[in-house]
Amino acid sequence: MNSGKFKIVLWSLGILMVVFLGFFLYQMTQSNSVNSMMTVLMLLLGLVLGGIIAFLASKKLTAEPAVITESSHTIAESMRKVFKVVSAEGHFNEIYNYEETTKIFNFIPSKKKALVIVQAKVLVGYDFEKFKWEIDEQNRKVKLLNFPAPEILSTETDYKYYNIEEQFFNLFSKDDLAKIQQNGKQQVIEAAKKSHLPEVAAEQMRTLLTELLAGKNFFLENANVISESKNRIEYRSPSINDFSKE
Repeated sequence: MNSGKFKIVLWSLGILMVVFLGFFLYQMTQSNSVNSMMTVLMLLLGLVLGGIIAFLASKKLTAEPAVITESSHTIAESMRKVFKVVSAEGHFNEIYNYEETTKIFNFIPSKKKALVIVQAKVLVGYDFEKFKWEIDEQNRKVKLLNFPAPEILSTETDYKYYNIEEQFFNLFSKDDLAKIQQNGKQQVIEAAKKSHLPEVAAEQMRTLLTELLAGKNFFLENANVISESKNRIEYRSPSINDFSKE
């Protein structure tokens, strides 16, 4: 039933109530008892309340939709060209347990703790800007003079908090949450370094360069340095400010 038909029904019911009340009032005026007057007052009060409810219901049905105004401003801080290749991807679930105990007034112990599940996707690859090689056109060979270590190029994290316990005088602050996220993410980084991701990234890069050069009839002379690079994985340690921007 649409709002127009519903309004018609409400007005019809209202008119019927008025007619019925008028007839009833006429009957009540034939009696002078106190009970009859109280009945009339209660009926009048019920009629007023019913009219208010019907009016509010009618207004609710005919109310205009809310007007939502949104705005967004994007500022590009810096842009530059890069040549970084992702050669391995890993997914990690880390359990991070945070607990902090302080003393209120230097003698009342107060504890807060949280259990955090860190779900992360880690991308490992190489920055081609750091490559240095020597080309032997005559013998169709390429020799790697400097081959960088694989890098953790990106870490996408999601945090789920469990068993959060805090006390009135020892609550979690914004800095505490940023510290928890930073430490949890650092655990993922350390786990990624110790995993097989660097090895997978190095072997993928070795295959990629070998096949690219073979397509040009070149031979990669010292491909072993690529495999050796897996032991020197690099990652820039994030600061608390980095996490506050995520």
